[in-house]
Amino acid sequence: MRNDRGRRAFYAAGWVISAGVMVVTFRMWQLHVREVEQRADEAERTRDEAAQRRAMEERLRIARELHDSLTHSISVIRVQAGVAVHLARKRGEEAPPALLAIQEAGADAARELRTTLSVLRSEEDGGGSGLGQLGSLVARAQAAGLPVTVTVTGAERTLAPEVDQAAYRIVQEALTNVSRHAGRACARVHLRYTPDALSVQVDDNGTGTGTGGPQPAGPGLGLIGMRERVTALGGRLHAGPGHGGGFQVRAEFPARAPS
Repeated sequence: MRNDRGRRAFYAAGWVISAGVMVVTFRMWQLHVREVEQRADEAERTRDEAAQRRAMEERLRIARELHDSLTHSISVIRVQAGVAVHLARKRGEEAPPALLAIQEAGADAARELRTTLSVLRSEEDGGGSGLGQLGSLVARAQAAGLPVTVTVTGAERTLAPEVDQAAYRIVQEALTNVSRHAGRACARVHLRYTPDALSVQVDDNGTGTGTGGPQPAGPGLGLIGMRERVTALGGRLHAGPGHGGGFQVRAEFPARAPS
């Protein structure tokens, strides 16, 4: 009887010791897993910080290049245009509209360059030009001798900043191309808002020839940049001859830019 009680006590003690060992082992395993997870999180955070640091260094390099290459040229354009306007008015003459357009475009280019440089030098993306400045863009094009009409259909709404800026850039580049390559042409800008998309279309009735003769048909850097902007936002771009002649640029953006 005494041996049975001793054996049962021995077994009970063995179970208690085994349970204690299991608890300690499980706790040690939890601590090991937590340590491994912390190391993985730290490694990922270090990689992210290194990638952000390299991206910031590249943005600063681009900002320096833009500042060094463009700031002086834009300043010279603004100064020369301002001097020409001043001399014309001093002689009692009206400054030519094209000269005033150059002066205003220089000021606008300087403003946009400052905005771009501040965005590149900051750690967060900032705002830039958008469709809210479309009126000023059209006015400059008209002052430079390009007749432009704007039509808006659908209910206007606040767009995602990336879509708003990209839509403005599409119109800006398209009107610039009309001025350079379409000869004596008129341009039509059509913005179409739908619940799930925004369509930006620019048509011209130009001949595709300027003072220098026929322009090459191959895609230029402007069209490549437009396509990259639209594609990056999940949209589509069409650029080619219009149905009734001339040239057409049409970009379709989703209502929300992809995250």
